[in-house]
Amino acid sequence: MNPRRQAREVAFRACYQADVTGDALERCLAEILEDVDPSEDVRRFAAALVGSLARHGEEIDASVTRIATHWPLGRMAATDRSVIRIAAAELLYHAETPTRVALDEAIEIAKKYGMENSGAFVNGILDRIAHEARPSLG
Repeated sequence: MNPRRQAREVAFRACYQADVTGDALERCLAEILEDVDPSEDVRRFAAALVGSLARHGEEIDASVTRIATHWPLGRMAATDRSVIRIAAAELLYHAETPTRVALDEAIEIAKKYGMENSGAFVNGILDRIAHEARPSLG
């Protein structure tokens, strides 16, 4: 698995754990990093994603809520909600990541950890966030 994918999965797992347990994102990330013991590149990128979510969580949730009008955050599966939050943080606050890469990676993580329709659900929401955040997409 490439380091960026591994970092996204670590960040997703931290977000999911924080969502389910109510623990702080940073604490969940530290526990997962200790367990996985990844390379320094993976640690750095996972920490950057989690940091963006920790700093901008309210704005990210507001964007998701505005777009997913028929799916309140509380009604989403925790796995889908966590993938969406991490990917939205990447789309909104990590402009160096190509849009298609962020979307494709999120869809793959959703398919791996979510339910049968998670990939399509996550794609629908993130595609709209991407078009708002990065209007040059057309």
